[in-house]
Amino acid sequence: MGIVPLWGLQMLIAYAVSHLLKLNKALVIVAANISIPPMLPFILYGSYVLGALVFQKPITLKLDSSLSLSSVNQFFAMYLVGAVALALISGLVAYSVAYLVLSNFKKRNKLNV
Repeated sequence: MGIVPLWGLQMLIAYAVSHLLKLNKALVIVAANISIPPMLPFILYGSYVLGALVFQKPITLKLDSSLSLSSVNQFFAMYLVGAVALALISGLVAYSVAYLVLSNFKKRNKLNV
């Protein structure tokens, strides 16, 4: 939820989803804090690149002094689609890693018992 472009509502939605899915609310809130300032440039640019891939358009946004509000508006749809795609991919990767790690711990505990 920290990558989805619902600025200002990410924590609220994450909490609601964790309640509906009966997840650990504290862990969900901590995990939703991925959009901290040091990570924002990577999240924004990664979202734009994924959006460009989805729309099959060339990546023309340059991160230099020529970046302006009008150039950002031009690529906004690609960013939105890319942000949702990046959020889904990141969620699936995090789920897979957590599943593998936890299932490995579960196997180790069964062997020790």
